[in-house]
Amino acid sequence: MNQNHRSDTVLVGYDGSPASDRALQWAVEAARLRRLPLTICHAWHWPYPLRPPDEDTLEVVQSAGAIVADEGVRKAHALAEDLEVRWELERGWASAMLLKASRSARLVVLGARGHGGFEGLVVGSTAVQMAAHADRPVIVVRADSPVAHPDGGRIVVGVDGSPASESALGFAFEEAALHKGSVTALCSWWDPAALPGPDRAPFSDPEAVRREATARFEHAVRPWQYDFPDIPVEAEFVVDTPRRALINAAQGASLLVVGDRGIGSAPQMLLGPVTQAALQEAPCPVAVVPAQQNER
Repeated sequence: MNQNHRSDTVLVGYDGSPASDRALQWAVEAARLRRLPLTICHAWHWPYPLRPPDEDTLEVVQSAGAIVADEGVRKAHALAEDLEVRWELERGWASAMLLKASRSARLVVLGARGHGGFEGLVVGSTAVQMAAHADRPVIVVRADSPVAHPDGGRIVVGVDGSPASESALGFAFEEAALHKGSVTALCSWWDPAALPGPDRAPFSDPEAVRREATARFEHAVRPWQYDFPDIPVEAEFVVDTPRRALINAAQGASLLVVGDRGIGSAPQMLLGPVTQAALQEAPCPVAVVPAQQNER
């Protein structure tokens, strides 16, 4: 059963793995709060380098994929019986199918890794490719990620003044409004000129750099506070590297929100180094938001 005529939806990739089960829980809640249908996607393919001997063999593999997709639908209905749930089953690689399907989605939710990969792998290739290439927010959920807090929890968002972090701020405030949670907007200030001894960088004024960073931070956060006056907001300006600051702040959070590329990312990089670190190291689900989302 393929349902290709789809309006705005929440899209979730599902392969029956523990991480995709947890992602399904997140996606069901996201669709319920947004009053949108949920679309469950599963990609199947012949897993061997040699071509399959006949069409009957392919039908067996496809039928196995249909069983996985149907199980996802069953679990989604068990979580929210009134939710409209659709599913798509296509032959091909998961990342290609999900990118195509995401064009009609408002939000994409994925498990951090599926059944493939090696032992100890934290984030699989499909999650990384979707976060790097999708033109809408992608939430990556690990198998051991905490479930959403009943009170909405605390949403941490990284702010550096880049277009992507502006989009991430908007997404964080909207999520907090949906879940009745709070927002911790975090900006890290890190200047080598502030270091003591021989590691100190020459020709830099640490205080000037700090003042500029503070002004950029306040300029970015203030409009969203006006737009969402009922959302509790904690603005944190810390002296640390962005990676360490975000990972530390995400302890106990329900969601960490980052832009796909921040200030200082090389032009050829689809995901900035801080975003890559967040996907690998964050103790909670991570939302990666592209720059074109929620621009002001």
